[in-house]
Amino acid sequence: MGSIPPFLLRHVVLIEPFEGSGPFGAEYGEQAPVRCFVEERRKLVRDAEGAEVVSETTVYMRLDANCPPESRVTLPSGRQTFVITSSRGDGGGLPTPDHLEVALQ
Repeated sequence: MGSIPPFLLRHVVLIEPFEGSGPFGAEYGEQAPVRCFVEERRKLVRDAEGAEVVSETTVYMRLDANCPPESRVTLPSGRQTFVITSSRGDGGGLPTPDHLEVALQ
């Protein structure tokens, strides 16, 4: 099947990839629009340190999207939030929809 089918990517979010911390706080890359599917549903996830945190939104996008943890994301509603964690769903050639699942605050 390959990549997640384009007809499922009904939304567009703006992603500013986290690039590290500077002398004035977090630094982000160039803002880029990314087609995706947004699911606004609360669920419990683990952050990079393993702590349980509540995610308010999950976004599904193509595997090639640049969306590391701590990136800033603007949702279609205009709400700005941050990436808690992102997980690759890569079937390795199996007939599955390969995608990146991103949990947002």
